Order: sequence, then structure tokens, then C-alpha cells
Amino acid sequence: MNNPWHLYLMAGMYVLAGIIHFIKPKMYMRIMPRYLPNHKALVYVSGLAEIGFGIALCFPQTRDFAVYGVMAMLAVFLLVHFHMLSSQKASAGFPKWLLVFRIPLQFGLMYWAYMYL
Repeated sequence: MNNPWHLYLMAGMYVLAGIIHFIKPKMYMRIMPRYLPNHKALVYVSGLAEIGFGIALCFPQTRDFAVYGVMAMLAVFLLVHFHMLSSQKASAGFPKWLLVFRIPLQFGLMYWAYMYL
């Protein structure tokens, strides 16, 4: 595999984040908006998606699919980020400035993935 190191960094980030969904699912369930059903299943599905997309980023045959998947996943995760901004309980004690910073960060992560198309 002859990919740039930063592609592996991104892939590793998603795989690690996905694994954490299985190690600490309650942490993720606490920040889920109430209008979404079956929080536990959504946490596990999103964890699997992060792991799968992270691995798929490493292979040229699956990279395009993974890039689009990562961008779509990050767009969906915006629901959680906005919910954390609007709910004291869901903010999980994070300072408001950090929660606000996460919004443009999501778009930066989407752009980072887009660079590999």
C-alpha cells in the first residue's frame, strides 16, 4: 500500500472512534437526540460504520465508497452536535465554545475525506 501517512491517520481515527462506541456505548447514548429511536442500536451501527469506513479508506478499490460514506456519516453526526449545543444534559459538561467549534470541525473532516477522491 502506497498511500500517504495522513490517509492512514484518518483511517485510524475512525477505527479507534468506532471501537470506543463498543467500549463506552453509554457515553454516546447520553448525547443522542431524543427524537432518534433505539439509541443503543444507533450507537453500535455508527461504531460499525466508523470501523468499516476506516478500514475501507486504506484500499484503493473501496476508497471512493469510504470517502462518500465518511462524509455522509459526518453530516448525520451534525444532528448530535447541534443537540449537544441545545441541551445542558447532552452537552456532557463540555464548554460551549468547544461544542460550537465542533461544527466547523465536522466540515473540515468532511473536506479532509473529500481530498482522497
